[in-house]
Amino acid sequence: MTTIPSTHAAPIALTPSGNVPLPMVLLLATGTGLGVASLYYSQPMLGVLGAEIGGSASGGQAIGFVPTMTQLGYALGILFLAPLGDRYDRRRIILAKAAVLCAALLLAGASPSVGVLLVASLAIGLAATMAQDIVPAAATLAPDAHRGKVVGSVMTGLLLGILLSRVVSGFVAEHFGWRTMFIAAAAAIALLGVALWRGLPRLKPTTHLAYRALLGSLGKLWLKHGALRRAALAQGLLSVGFSAFWSTLAVMLHGEPFHLGSSAAGAFGLAGAAGALAAPIAGRMADRRGPELVTRVGAALVLVSFAVMGLMPFVPPQAQLGLLVASAVGFDLGIQVALIAHQTIVYGIDPGARSRLNAVLFTTVFIGMATGSALGSVALAHWGWMAVTALSAGAAALALAVRLWR
Repeated sequence: MTTIPSTHAAPIALTPSGNVPLPMVLLLATGTGLGVASLYYSQPMLGVLGAEIGGSASGGQAIGFVPTMTQLGYALGILFLAPLGDRYDRRRIILAKAAVLCAALLLAGASPSVGVLLVASLAIGLAATMAQDIVPAAATLAPDAHRGKVVGSVMTGLLLGILLSRVVSGFVAEHFGWRTMFIAAAAAIALLGVALWRGLPRLKPTTHLAYRALLGSLGKLWLKHGALRRAALAQGLLSVGFSAFWSTLAVMLHGEPFHLGSSAAGAFGLAGAAGALAAPIAGRMADRRGPELVTRVGAALVLVSFAVMGLMPFVPPQAQLGLLVASAVGFDLGIQVALIAHQTIVYGIDPGARSRLNAVLFTTVFIGMATGSALGSVALAHWGWMAVTALSAGAAALALAVRLWR
C-alpha cells in the first residue's frame, strides 16, 4: 500500500490501486449528506410548525422565513467560513462545525417560539457548511489520478442528502412530530462527529494568511485563474435554469391543465436520484477523458432537456407530465455531471487554496440560484411556463458557450 504525501495530510493508507479506501469515502459521503440535509428538514414541516408555534398571523407568516434563514446562513458560511479550511486543519473545522450543528438542531427542536427557531435556523445554515469543508478534504486526500472519482462519490452523499432529507422529515414530522425530527437529526450529527473524530486524518494548513487577507485573496484568485472564472460562471448559469424550474414548478402544476397539489411537485424531486447516481460516473469520466469535455457534455444535456420542454403546448396533458419528468431527469443529470467536472477543474488549480476556490465556486452557484428563482417567478407571472422554459434553456446555452469558448 502507498500513502498520501505528508505535505497534503496526515498519512493515510491507499488501496493497492492507489485510491482512497472505500470506508473513508463512505465516511466523507455520509458527512456531506447529513450536513447538507440539515438545510432541508424544515421545508416539509412548515405547515406543522406554523400550526404549533406560529401562533398569531404574524407568527405564522414568520414561519415561512425558516428556510430562508437556513439558506442565508449557508451562503454566509460558504463566503466567510469555508476559506478557513486553507488556514487551519480542516479536521478541526469539520469537528467544530459538527458540534455547533448538533447544538443548533437541538435548539431548533426545543424552540418555544418562532424567534428562537429563526435564530436556530441561521445557526444550522452556518454550521451545515461542514459539507463544503468535507468536499475539499476529499479532494486533498485523493491522488491526482482518482480525484474526480473520489469527489464524485462524496458528492453522491451530498446529493442524496438533499434528495432524501425532505422525504424523511415529512414522514417523521407526520408520525412523531417536528421536534422529534430535529432531535433525531442532532443525534445523527453527534454520531457522525464521533466517526469523523476517529476516522478523519489531520489535514495540514496550506497558508498562514490572516483572516482579512484570506478573504481578500478570494478576489485575487478570481482575477488570476481564468479556469476558475469559466467554471464558476458556467455552473452559475446552469444554476439559473435549475432554480427557475424548481421555484416555479409547484405553481405551474397547481394551475391549468394539471390542478396538482404540492405533493406532486415534491415527487418530481425524485429526479434528483439520477444526478446523485451519476456523480461517481461523471467523476470517472473526468479522470479518464478530461473534465473539459465532461463540462460540455453536462451543459449540452441541460440545454437539450430544457429545449425539449418547448414541445409541451403541442402534446396532451398526460404526455406533458411525462415530458416534464423526462426533462427534469435529463437536466438534473446534466447539471450534476457539469458540477463534478467543474469541481475537478477547480480543485486542480491550486492545491493550497482548495477551500477558497470552493468558496468562490459555490458563492457563484448561490448567486445563480437566487437569480434564477427571481427571474423564474417574474417570467411565470408575466409570460407563463414557456417563458420559464426559454429562460432556463437560454441560461444553459450561455453556459455551454462559456465552456466552448477558448
